[in-house]
Amino acid sequence: MTADTRFCTTAASPWGIFFGIGQQVFDQVWGQLTDPAGNSVTYISMEIGADLDVFHPVRDRLLEAGIVAGDDPTLDFHIKKFVNGPTKIPNYSGGLGVLAGDTLKSFADLRLPVAAISLLYRKGYFSQVVDSRLGQIACRTEWHPEQTPGLYLLQDPERPGTPLEIEIPFFDRNDAQVPARAQVWLKLELAGDLQWFVPEILLDFSVPVTPEWIRNAADQLYEASSERAKAIQRRLLGASVVPVMQRLGITSRTIHLNEQHGVVLVLHLIAEELRRKFGDEYAILASDDDIRAAADAVRQRVVYTIHTPVKAGHDRFEKNLYAELSHSFCQRILQLLAADAEHPGMFNFTALAMRVNRATNAVSRLHKLVTQKQFPAFAGQITAITNGVHHLTWVSPNRARLYDATPQFAGWRTDPGVFRRAVELKKNAGFRQALRQAWQQDTEHLVRTVNRMLVEHRNQMLSTWIDPPNYLSHLEGDDGRLFADWYTVGFARRFSTYKRADLIFEDLERLAAILKAGNFRINFIYAGKAHPADEPGKALIKEIIDLQDELFHMTNGAARLVFIPNYDMAVARMMVAGVHAWLNSPKRPLEASGTSGMKAAMNGVPNISIMDGWWVEGYHNGTTGWKFGYEAPIDDTALREDPDALLYAEDAASFYALLPEILETFYHRPEEYLDRAIMNLAYNCPIFNTHRMAAEYVHNYRLNLPDETAERLASLAALYQSDERP
Repeated sequence: MTADTRFCTTAASPWGIFFGIGQQVFDQVWGQLTDPAGNSVTYISMEIGADLDVFHPVRDRLLEAGIVAGDDPTLDFHIKKFVNGPTKIPNYSGGLGVLAGDTLKSFADLRLPVAAISLLYRKGYFSQVVDSRLGQIACRTEWHPEQTPGLYLLQDPERPGTPLEIEIPFFDRNDAQVPARAQVWLKLELAGDLQWFVPEILLDFSVPVTPEWIRNAADQLYEASSERAKAIQRRLLGASVVPVMQRLGITSRTIHLNEQHGVVLVLHLIAEELRRKFGDEYAILASDDDIRAAADAVRQRVVYTIHTPVKAGHDRFEKNLYAELSHSFCQRILQLLAADAEHPGMFNFTALAMRVNRATNAVSRLHKLVTQKQFPAFAGQITAITNGVHHLTWVSPNRARLYDATPQFAGWRTDPGVFRRAVELKKNAGFRQALRQAWQQDTEHLVRTVNRMLVEHRNQMLSTWIDPPNYLSHLEGDDGRLFADWYTVGFARRFSTYKRADLIFEDLERLAAILKAGNFRINFIYAGKAHPADEPGKALIKEIIDLQDELFHMTNGAARLVFIPNYDMAVARMMVAGVHAWLNSPKRPLEASGTSGMKAAMNGVPNISIMDGWWVEGYHNGTTGWKFGYEAPIDDTALREDPDALLYAEDAASFYALLPEILETFYHRPEEYLDRAIMNLAYNCPIFNTHRMAAEYVHNYRLNLPDETAERLASLAALYQSDERP
């Protein structure tokens, strides 16, 4: 079929040709990003999750129009690549990266002048194989950016046909330069209407001229072989920002650090500030007071989002280690600005990020209080901007068709605020039936997928050494499958001890007694990865696998627990729409926000959660789900992460006390259960989306925007004010 140019357009630039976006749109966006006024933002994130199998507006347009080929060779190449190409871009590990991807999509939808910078990891994060005897096994991820639609290797305008490269200087202990070079890739995060984009700049250090020790550190996200590799990776991100902005002509006055991973950037900005004042001899001429003054000037350019209260999430590096990687003048700046009172022999990069920014935000109201407790010297500058999710990515196709057909939700794709009208639908029999039907279709899809997986794992026993990670794979007939009409609970996230994946199985006898007393049936569907270096996290996965057999027999098959290996965004979207409830069981207050439960809420799915992170704001007095667990005050005891402080017995007991009510509601009062789903649409969809979140960030960005855009953002910001006490 001949390509329809309404959907099949290319844009030319000095860096190459891009498909799926018109020349006028490209020129408008790029013109704003490179305008000397600097009225734009550069967003820095260690990971960005934006897999094309959950959000791919160009392919969707092509398939809707029935376009699978084109007459023009260039268009034909791109059309076939977008329709048939791989959909995985495994440059994320979990919530932080997926949040970054969702944020950039909303920036594009809202037509904000933003560019993003991250690294391109040739080995991705890791692929997860799970064996019933060995637990999680980390395998190399194989992917090919060259074959991935929407990813472009930029060309050097001065040397046609040659990939664009930038150089990042490292230094040894003698301040001798060790250069590292990176190729520059570009992914376009496109608005749903294809009328705007956010360029996602990905730096690929796999070029042969780069020393092997740097290439190895840059190969895999959160490379876990050593602290040195971790420090190198962080430095590659932060030190790349200024060179790549200069090379591409990006002039952003504001730089947004999504976590402190790229905070090395501020060292380079401080050095630039001093060079302007003292010339090339700044390292010799600048006093400590001059450095502090330069930092004060630089902080006016930086906005900082902190995402975790967990100690492992705050980067600290031995001073001696950092001396091997950076110039002595950078170490001098760190001595002044990255001091760590608890660990005098280390640099604290979270403290550095706290000191050098004009706006710091936590990611929920409760997290704001926790962060102020952890960083009292900066308490006055810490505000809250509660996270959200990109609703267009996480609403299932079945739910989306329902929303499209509901007059009260007209315009929901561009304005999630319209979901407030769901209150009007609470007594609408037609809407209730349609929502129930869409939900059932999503549950049946999830259960079919899981059951196919169980059969595949059963067959796998005969062809590989892998012992299936699910007890049900060893059973035949109805015993070896899930049922879509059973109450289905989902849990999927990074496996870390404070998230307490095993909490609800603390007392299997009590759980079995609850199910027996009410003749209840329940499916538990789990997924998630543990960092390869996190042995306690991996032990949690093994524990979930090991208790499947006992749970099945103690409940006479009434409770069935399944683990889906190799969790990714596609699995997440299937789960958050298909389950009947989303479970979250961290130790309060160590979950800064959590976004998986928000994705469930976008589909109307109630949460069952500890009162931590976003759920403090999303609970709405029980109208959208259930709470359990000890609501501890925010003190030093609450922030402890050691095993004896994780409150297993107390919070598990609270869950068991609540569970009969939940099951009674689902099985015997289904209309009441559906009420909670509808109130999720009314209360939580307008709030916990990245459109609203982006509107709040714009206040910190200080952008001059067109009146129409500013009015739209003001309307979104009016939906909710994050910076209030819980």
